[in-house]
Amino acid sequence: MSGEQSANGTTPVISKRQATPVLAMNIEQACEALGISWDLWREHVAPEVRIVRLGRRRLVSVAELQRFLDERAGRTL
Repeated sequence: MSGEQSANGTTPVISKRQATPVLAMNIEQACEALGISWDLWREHVAPEVRIVRLGRRRLVSVAELQRFLDERAGRTL
């Protein structure tokens, strides 16, 4: 059972909070999720995906990354 211990250390406390779904990630996180380098991102992925700009932040949606992968499934770059 995965839970935290209560204050007295005997009874596990189970969190009822659900994980918040990730809708978008920054470019560094997207590179990590895809298992690629920044250079590979810039050369092959960035020209093909839509980016959301919020101030200085650049985000890419998980759905956009999935679309990118789905369109390239079975093809070589």
